[in-house]
Amino acid sequence: MAKNKTVLVTGASGFIAKHCIKKLLDEGYAVRASLRTPSRADEVRGAVDPEDKAADRLSFVTLDLQSDEGWDAAMNGCDYVQHVASPFPPAEPENEDELIIPAREGALRALRAAARADVERVVLTSSVAAIAYGRKPKEEKKQQDRVFTEEDWSNVDGPISAYAKSKTLAERAAWNFIKTDVAGAMELAVINPGGVLGPLLDKGFSTSGQIVSRLIDGKVPACPRLNWSLIDVRDVADAHYQAMIRPEAAGERFILVADNAWMLDISRALAKAGFKTPTRSLPDFALRLIAMFDKTLRMTVAGLGKQTRFDNRKLREILGITPRSVEEMSVSMAKTMREYNAV
Repeated sequence: MAKNKTVLVTGASGFIAKHCIKKLLDEGYAVRASLRTPSRADEVRGAVDPEDKAADRLSFVTLDLQSDEGWDAAMNGCDYVQHVASPFPPAEPENEDELIIPAREGALRALRAAARADVERVVLTSSVAAIAYGRKPKEEKKQQDRVFTEEDWSNVDGPISAYAKSKTLAERAAWNFIKTDVAGAMELAVINPGGVLGPLLDKGFSTSGQIVSRLIDGKVPACPRLNWSLIDVRDVADAHYQAMIRPEAAGERFILVADNAWMLDISRALAKAGFKTPTRSLPDFALRLIAMFDKTLRMTVAGLGKQTRFDNRKLREILGITPRSVEEMSVSMAKTMREYNAV
């Protein structure tokens, strides 16, 4: 019974983690939520349980991806772990190790502690960044019509961002660990979301949410030719839950993508819903010029005009999830951004 089960969710202050916690509480589980900054507990509680209906089932622990302190105590008595915590900055870091070390070592730290505590299954939050990136330009050109599956891995030796490299190395390390004797009978399932949109639970939102925030706050006069593989945060939370409880999900990776969308498609959906967003295209040269002065845009230039497609059959067939539309996730995000004065 869910009422007798406890789940540790790491990175509890994050956009995805808050939705994961809410889903688990709604399903009757006890949740132990980890924070690096313990003073944020009230903020998280207010977002995931605003009516205080699950006060007796939600508790907090303090953990850091780069410290061993507290992990064994946090895992004690837990049946499952959803390891969501991982750094995702809005701009490329000065040194890639700023992302790689906490992502990889944090994943291993969580898995080791979970194994020591006899946790049944760990669900690890990875990304499509661990699947389809690091290809050289010639390879990209030859594979324009390629559809990526869970069998694919990003090439960490190719032209790859620090974030994509960190997610790839962290996930590789997790799969290698689960094969060792130290892991024992513990199971692993991995969630690989695309860009995550969808409704806010408070003022906080994902780095991907900047797509929507920039459109509705008037900072984007026109839409550059940028394309994303997107998923609703509610579907991401449900996928974590289903990957945790379904026997057939053990040992599997799951691509979480509803559909691909160009920025102009998203903007038009928002305009249709009543938001004042641009409905014309921005020339490529203009984005390159703006990116020279805006660090958050610098990472997007390499993706101009490119579209990466993914196969989401395992999401539908193994986890039983029919993902929400790009229009629904975009509009719900914009509405809640306004509701919470997040932009």
